[in-house]
Amino acid sequence: MTRRARCKGDAMTTTTGTLSRRTLLQATTGLLIGVYLTPATRAAQATAAKGKVALAPNAFVRVSTDNTVTVLVKHIEFGQGPMTGLTTLVAEEMDADWSQMRAEHAPADAKLYNNLSFGPLQGTGGSSAVANSYEQMRKAGAVARAMLVQAAANAWKVPASDIAVERGVLRHVASRRQGRFGQFAVAASKLPVPPDAPLKDPSSFRLIGREGVVKKLDVPGKTNGTAQFGMDIHEPGMLTVLVARAPRFGGKVTSFDATATRAVNGVVEVKQISAGIAVYAKDTWSAIKGREKLKVVWDDAAAEKRSSAQIVEDYRQLARSPGTVAASQGDVAAKVAGERVVETEYVFPYLAHGPMEPLNGFLVWDGQRVKARYGSQIQTLDQMQIAKVFGIKPEDVEIQTMLAGGSFGRRIDLGHDMILDLAEAAKALGPNKPVKIVWTREDDITGGFYRPAFVHRLRGVLRDGKVASWSNTIVGQSFIIGTAFEGLMKDGIDGTMVEGAKIIPYDIPNFRCDAHIAKGSVPVTSWRSVGSTHTAYATECFIDQLLETAGLDPVDGRLSLMGKSARHAGVLKAVAEMAKWSSGTQPERGRARGVAVAESFGTYVAEIAEVSMNENGEPRVHKVWCAVDCGTVVNPDIVRAQMEGGIGFGLGHILYAQVSLDEGRPVQRNFNTYRSLRIQEMPEIEVKIIDSKEKPTGVGEPGVPPIGPAVANALARLGKPRPSQLPMVRGDA
Repeated sequence: MTRRARCKGDAMTTTTGTLSRRTLLQATTGLLIGVYLTPATRAAQATAAKGKVALAPNAFVRVSTDNTVTVLVKHIEFGQGPMTGLTTLVAEEMDADWSQMRAEHAPADAKLYNNLSFGPLQGTGGSSAVANSYEQMRKAGAVARAMLVQAAANAWKVPASDIAVERGVLRHVASRRQGRFGQFAVAASKLPVPPDAPLKDPSSFRLIGREGVVKKLDVPGKTNGTAQFGMDIHEPGMLTVLVARAPRFGGKVTSFDATATRAVNGVVEVKQISAGIAVYAKDTWSAIKGREKLKVVWDDAAAEKRSSAQIVEDYRQLARSPGTVAASQGDVAAKVAGERVVETEYVFPYLAHGPMEPLNGFLVWDGQRVKARYGSQIQTLDQMQIAKVFGIKPEDVEIQTMLAGGSFGRRIDLGHDMILDLAEAAKALGPNKPVKIVWTREDDITGGFYRPAFVHRLRGVLRDGKVASWSNTIVGQSFIIGTAFEGLMKDGIDGTMVEGAKIIPYDIPNFRCDAHIAKGSVPVTSWRSVGSTHTAYATECFIDQLLETAGLDPVDGRLSLMGKSARHAGVLKAVAEMAKWSSGTQPERGRARGVAVAESFGTYVAEIAEVSMNENGEPRVHKVWCAVDCGTVVNPDIVRAQMEGGIGFGLGHILYAQVSLDEGRPVQRNFNTYRSLRIQEMPEIEVKIIDSKEKPTGVGEPGVPPIGPAVANALARLGKPRPSQLPMVRGDA
């Protein structure tokens, strides 16, 4: 579903039309900076801001009479920094002082706030927030600045070109007059909006790319307790809902007895919805206790009953034959006398996302319109899902995006997940009865929508000491089939499954990557760095093994194959220099170093991990060196933080994390069994940002892929086998 706007008088109205899944992700051809708010919308904004807003020249910037500048951020803030990053772009072009800048989430409106990387869709993902907004937000700031300058020029009766702006102050040097933004905001609002405004030359940037001058806007509220998350919502008359779901994926309700549940103090109602049985209570604890008392008979006829071991074995069988070809050149089957064949297999488990704040959402329906508040990651898809449940138009669904405590892909709701539960639970009660749905930690880890499990089967051929042939067969579930992202399917290939494997940075004359899409009932979805979560591990472990077999240095050998991959080579050289790889410097006794390099979402990252084995025979990572090329940098501190966070996140998962199934039932239930990295296990991390004039790319995910293979390759240099099945520390599960 898409929306096209038309103006009728001063009001903007919308009509709905159909949009196929395949076209949903087709990119738009230009920036939306030309979409400006109508006078009616400006007035509504001013009212919402308690009458202080005097200038709202476009959909992204509001200037108030108290001199504050508020940026409407179209991407959800769940810790990755878009509120600060996108506000920096506006502040730079306005020549504002950082102390006057504010940020808030934009409303759900794909017409005004679509992701330019996704097409006609508002949402956050693919490390695209800064990448798709860089020029758009700079233009928004430049337009606001131009209008303020013109208003000052009119007031002072001087040429606009004679007015300078610095740190939120407009000055006319010759007449010694000056004023702040708020002083001219009302007059500026009466001027025509310029169709364009010049952008700064990067050489004059005062905020973009500068060290230490911009502090994160969301940190004070998160540290003093004033920041509001979805879990903080408590409204008068609100009921909290927990849902009892089938213990096996694909199970259905046969019957249920809620007698004991209704007897629990605080429980108000019990209803059956698509996902299972919804328990409504006056508070979360009562809902939990009431759900525990439910007696449900489940129909498992169509449910997943395989164990993890059986699923892996099924995948292995598929991997023994070629799948649908994703990329091919040369002849991988050709044989030459004297060649050396290397074959290996890598197995990847289901992974939960484990955000610190589990899923939750608030919704109230008045019989005609819906208002919802929660950490929405893909607002347009959420509007469509909610509208379908209530039989209303998507534009009649108002979503207020809240701060969220992490996501890693979990808040991308592709259907039959939290959004459907929330909408159905509210509809089942009837109009004007607000509900808040809550997933406990156990619900989140056992409730599915995991990173899919995968098997990679690789075969390489060495001829005359060089890598002559490479083939990789990938087997796993697709999370895009049947969703709005099905447009990423091409020629029978799920592009998210083969990214990072279909194209590799190494010049190998004979190459093939193919894939099998496996069937299964386990719900799966995107996970931080998507396909590169597994393809980088398989690719970088295998190239290391081939180079080792050929007697080549892991860094020099890689560089010799990167003739067409200059940016891969750039980060690899940088990280090798950081770690003094070629200087003869050796790590401490009992330690070794491994290297890996990967590109994801247009960002290039190389990492070297220094590893030992602890007294329990488990890997211990002491230090990680990281070089990142993400093009033009907006905020160096956020880039470093995202690299550090990605390394810690990835390291915890490759060492410890898995969701294993026992006859179709998830075994791990909370962080005691779904193991993450402990604070004392976090390695020292050193990050170097490559200076670049390339367009900016994202950093929320690209720190994750290289850490696993870097650790595995370090283990190989310690004389240990590269782990072929993750996690590296298996435990009893």
